Amino acid sequence: MNEASFQIFYRVFPVAANILQAACMALFVRSFINQPRYRRIKSVIIFGTFMACSLICDTAAVPQGILGLVLAVLLMAGSRNLGLDRAMAFVLILLYWNARVAAGLINDSVFFVLEQFFPPCSEPPELLYLRTAAMVTLFLLTHTALLAVMLYLLRRQLEKNPIPLRRLEICYISLIPAAGILFGQMIARLLFEQKDGVLLLLYERHPVFLAVVPLLAVLFFAGSCLTIMFQQEMTLLREENAGFLVKRQQIQAIHARIREAEQHYAYIRRLKHEMRGYLTNIRGLAQAGKYENLKEYISQIDGNLHDLKLEIQTGNPVTDITLSDIKEQCLRRNISFEPDFHYPKSQGYDAVDLGIILQNLLWNALEACEKMTADRRYITLTGRQKGRFFLIEVKNSFEGDILWDQAGNPSTTKKDDAVPHGIGLSNVRRETKKYTGELELSVNQQQFCATVMLQERSNYES
Repeated sequence: MNEASFQIFYRVFPVAANILQAACMALFVRSFINQPRYRRIKSVIIFGTFMACSLICDTAAVPQGILGLVLAVLLMAGSRNLGLDRAMAFVLILLYWNARVAAGLINDSVFFVLEQFFPPCSEPPELLYLRTAAMVTLFLLTHTALLAVMLYLLRRQLEKNPIPLRRLEICYISLIPAAGILFGQMIARLLFEQKDGVLLLLYERHPVFLAVVPLLAVLFFAGSCLTIMFQQEMTLLREENAGFLVKRQQIQAIHARIREAEQHYAYIRRLKHEMRGYLTNIRGLAQAGKYENLKEYISQIDGNLHDLKLEIQTGNPVTDITLSDIKEQCLRRNISFEPDFHYPKSQGYDAVDLGIILQNLLWNALEACEKMTADRRYITLTGRQKGRFFLIEVKNSFEGDILWDQAGNPSTTKKDDAVPHGIGLSNVRRETKKYTGELELSVNQQQFCATVMLQERSNYES
């Protein structure tokens, strides 16, 4: 390689480095874009933004670290158009930059050691240019490969369980990556020092840093991963506690309604015994010609019977009460409710478990319909037993777009207002696991469908 070719390589190399770095960042952020259809386009936008900012910063010769700050500001400013949560955009750029700094520090120390084993010797200029170009290219490729591995590990960890990024969570997650970035910037300033016209390297002046710097870089990266894992575990614990609290409240409400139903049924049985007396009184009033008193007496009896009536009969008091309550709520909100539910004849199902599943699915459907402005608001329910399996299916209309989070839960958005559609789904999944069952969610145009498949339990404990 002659000098002219090396000069061309020297000019092209920064562009190639920026391309690889931009590709790593775009691929890292891509997985967290909420709109899968536009991920490719928005990844290209992120890639182009990185390249443009890199070109401007390289041309203006700005201090190190300014590029990351500019990218963070732009990514957060455009997070809404990119389909990213603003807090998530901030965390992603921070994690990316920490991984980039850590990969660079590890790579620097490794290549310094390699250069000590293979020091440059007196070679013709052409071979020296070629050797330098090859070493720099190898450095770039190994740095990019190490960065890609780190970003892959971070992405896999982040995708395991979504974290609600409130202020406290953002502070926890950002602390170690921010410290890692500052450490990298400090080491970068200390790597080279010129004294009496002689260029001195940090690793030559302090050989111990050859082990300390990469070790600290690994620790900062590992600390970021562990912090994410800790926050995910805390999120799961909070969700489980909230789910158990909701479940306990639902069970208490169901048992309260069961007690009311038992009182009503007892009263009905008592009325049957007293019906002969009622008929005798009615006959006496009719024979005496007291028709006004007769009408009032009959209306009083009819009102008592109406108050005791359950609108839906499924074959089990728990599901009777649950569906009757939902029907009453739908009537108040002008929502069409069409139940076709038959309680399984098998003894391998717990009525309270089925009540919790129905209550959560139907209330989610009711909340989605309640937010609609169109006249066509409906909920349909089917529940049938097929052999050792019991199938529950709830369909409802909705307005807006469905965005699926990383846990598979949907959130319905209409314009700028977010309408939660996945409240209680964690409880439904928890109940289905008892029966080795599954919960499937699907969308067909403007209809949302939740399907639960349960398997009969042989050793059922009530």
